[in-house]
Amino acid sequence: MKKSITILSFLFAFLLCTPSAEASFPVKKNKENKELVAKNSVDKDDASATVAYSGKSQIAALLLCWFVGIIGIHRFYLGYTWQGVVQLLTLGGLGIWTLIDFIRIIIGDLQPKNGSYTSTF
Repeated sequence: MKKSITILSFLFAFLLCTPSAEASFPVKKNKENKELVAKNSVDKDDASATVAYSGKSQIAALLLCWFVGIIGIHRFYLGYTWQGVVQLLTLGGLGIWTLIDFIRIIIGDLQPKNGSYTSTF
């Protein structure tokens, strides 16, 4: 029994003192990576155009919130998956969170995660 405790304590100490694998090798940069980054870089005008288009409708989000908001479907629709899961588990914060989201969608404060609405009312 005493031997196994000693061996386990040495093993634990060894694992604690071992450096992580992330810093154990140098990262080499080559021209291909730089060219790939240069090809994928986007101008500010193009980025704002991409962010502005998300394909989501404010009316659809409002209707989803009104009819099935208690289970967070509107949050899934807008791209907020984790908040949708939490609303699903808490029944929309017992309806309070759903009511707040309904008001936020009406005034335009609750936007899609990756941009803004393509159609509003």
